[in-house]
Amino acid sequence: MNTRPAARYVLFDVDGLLLDTEIIYTEVTRDIVARFGKTFDWSIKANMIGRAQMESSRYLVETLELPISPEDYLEERNDKLRAGFPDCRAMPGAEALVRHLHAHGIPIAVATSSSRELYELKKSRHGAWFELFEAEISGDDPEIRQAKPAPDIFLAAAARIGARPEETLVFEDAPSGLAAGIAANMRVIAVPDPNMDRNRYTGATEILASLEDFDPARYGLPAR
Repeated sequence: MNTRPAARYVLFDVDGLLLDTEIIYTEVTRDIVARFGKTFDWSIKANMIGRAQMESSRYLVETLELPISPEDYLEERNDKLRAGFPDCRAMPGAEALVRHLHAHGIPIAVATSSSRELYELKKSRHGAWFELFEAEISGDDPEIRQAKPAPDIFLAAAARIGARPEETLVFEDAPSGLAAGIAANMRVIAVPDPNMDRNRYTGATEILASLEDFDPARYGLPAR
């Protein structure tokens, strides 16, 4: 860590990192697959988390051998998600960290695989602190040719705030996001769900149990 320059820019994933949306994704998917006598658990979810929605949907349908198409699953899933997302809560430490960085003039941005439509619903009750981000890049942004684990979304977010990759710190909860950040030549702080295997986070600069545990001073950012 100390061989790289101090972090001057910070990028954030959203689902499971800033906002507690994964519980909603899980409940909705469990309800859908249960109709077909199937079980959705972390052995499957762990391979879907953080990926583009069509890619993860294909994986789900094929793995559980569901008698529906990925498109049909997504249509039903997204209808149910639209009802649940406006009530999602912030993850512990998320708002405080975002406000701290903004208060000290650190350029920050969102880089989420979510579509813009669903992202807007997720942040709807958190507008006061989401307005502090200088850029918000969603997975359906026209600049994003390949989803995570490709680096496209982090490189696009960095470009929007004038960031140099080697001076950029990424916060992620998913292995695909970790791989994307590393591919973008950025340092990645992983904050995995407790159900995720920590062995899937090789290459992370640091692995934390919560954003509350992050020490900005370790990376040359203003202490709190």
